[in-house]
Amino acid sequence: MISFIVSIVALVLGYVFYGKFVERIFGVDSKRPTPAVANPDGVDYVELPWWKAFLIQFLNIAGLGPIFGAIMGVMFGEAAFLWIVFGTIFAGAVHDYLSGMISLRRNGASLPEIVGQELGGGVKQFMRVFSLLLMVLVGAVFISGPAGLLAGLTPQSLDMTFWVVVIFIYYMLATMLPIDKLIGKIYPIFGFALLFMAVGIFVAMLVNRAPIPEFTEGFANQHPQKLPVFPIMFVSIACGAISGFHATQSPLMARCLQNERFGRRVFYGSMVAEGVVALIWAAAAASFWGSVQGLQEFVAGLAPTENKAAVVVDVISKQWLGTFGGILALIGVIAAPITSGDTALRSARLIAADFLKMEQHTIKKRLLISIPIFLLTFVILQMNFDVLWRYFAWCNQTLAVFTLWAVTVYLARRRKLYWVSLLPALFMTAVSVCYIMIAPEGFGLPAKVSYLTGAVVCVGTGILFFFKKSKSCFLMNDY
Repeated sequence: MISFIVSIVALVLGYVFYGKFVERIFGVDSKRPTPAVANPDGVDYVELPWWKAFLIQFLNIAGLGPIFGAIMGVMFGEAAFLWIVFGTIFAGAVHDYLSGMISLRRNGASLPEIVGQELGGGVKQFMRVFSLLLMVLVGAVFISGPAGLLAGLTPQSLDMTFWVVVIFIYYMLATMLPIDKLIGKIYPIFGFALLFMAVGIFVAMLVNRAPIPEFTEGFANQHPQKLPVFPIMFVSIACGAISGFHATQSPLMARCLQNERFGRRVFYGSMVAEGVVALIWAAAAASFWGSVQGLQEFVAGLAPTENKAAVVVDVISKQWLGTFGGILALIGVIAAPITSGDTALRSARLIAADFLKMEQHTIKKRLLISIPIFLLTFVILQMNFDVLWRYFAWCNQTLAVFTLWAVTVYLARRRKLYWVSLLPALFMTAVSVCYIMIAPEGFGLPAKVSYLTGAVVCVGTGILFFFKKSKSCFLMNDY
């Protein structure tokens, strides 16, 4: 329990001190008009109070990631707690804050436009396709899971197809309606519920004196299949530490902030809140069955077709929180992914609109872009869920790599302390390359080959960065 409490305190202190440090590096200008103030359009550029923007951002980036990812990641052992803490403070929150603030300075520009301005036109075109694909993957992943769970909780006549249609209809409304009409009204409620659920589990652990693993027990790999901690665990725990998906969501709130000084609360703060949620669920899963091994034995006894993390959440919530806990579990396991899926498709619409330079004031033009996106999502939805999730996880971290490099170049151009993003960029480059080399769904190469490839690419990108910097290739490309 001591290590767990120390980890929670470290996350809070990280927000207070390191978050302020990164904010000073960026250089906030509270007198500069934000996009919502300068260019309101009543659809996407709408002023929102900072607390509402925080809850919407938190729910957008959270979904199932900090819950499911933390549960599957803690099966590697106590190392998961360290990655959640250090990954959140020094990588994920830096990634979210700087990408969100750059978008804010560029009139709420979507991620491909930001990356393209910093890394070049060729990368911009690749990022447009890559990020659109990721958004559609997120939409498909977060339809399939909740639809299957709802089908299991309702009469047989309301099968998975029925719930897929219902969720799709909701997605269409959330994607096309002005952001303050649907998302602005219900997201803060669900965001609060997700936080309240995590607090309830935290209190339950204290009351039940849960045997949470301590750092003094060591950091040996405890995964039952002996999958390597690096890089598999660093991809499994994505949204609880760092996630490229977050940078696609930040422009939504960059278009709604009333003042630049709220950026740290909304972007850095929501990532820290997500880290706290991930830490709580990792600790709960590791202690509810007495140990990490107890969790592994329970998961091993589940049917192959069951969503293992969802079952773990359901059992823990009902056992520790009772009937009320079951309701909260329903919100966490069903509502949270749906609300991440709809904003993913909304982001896809905005990315496509930026690419096509098509204004989105009229419903006709929003439909023109949205319908092909929905059709593609439906096609991808026919794939196996497990395959979808694995490719989503890798795409997610790879997107974070591109975002971190773009942020690093942005800071270097302005002679700011770019090391705050350069170090995470180098580390995540190694993680992403090693994963696709070693993972079964990747090339499945031997560990030594995979690690060597990751190291070569990591060093190579670092050398390229400093070569370009020394040659003054990073000319000011301001907004």
